[in-house]
Amino acid sequence: MALSTNGKNTMLSQLASVALYASLHTGNPGDNGANEVSGGSYARKSLTWGSPSNGQIAITNQPVFDVPGGTTVSYVGLWSAASDGTFYGAADVTDESFTNNGTYTLTSFTVSLT
Repeated sequence: MALSTNGKNTMLSQLASVALYASLHTGNPGDNGANEVSGGSYARKSLTWGSPSNGQIAITNQPVFDVPGGTTVSYVGLWSAASDGTFYGAADVTDESFTNNGTYTLTSFTVSLT
């Protein structure tokens, strides 16, 4: 069964209501959010979402993460809480390596249902 655009948008609205935080990962997080960055001042950041349209939904803010030196960011994940919580999935991003402490800005993030 293929979902209509309205069906996709309804599912994305629900996701946006529970996927309230983003995380950074050093490797594939799998189904449970493994390989999350840790150390230094790193913390998950809150997300704000726009309205779904055409089977897509995107964040409307640009969270800035503190990243400890010696870390390579490879994935961005979605969570229900600032710590612990439920993991909803992740996207592979262009690797960014930090020799020293630095910041990673999530400039865009879109979830699409095809």
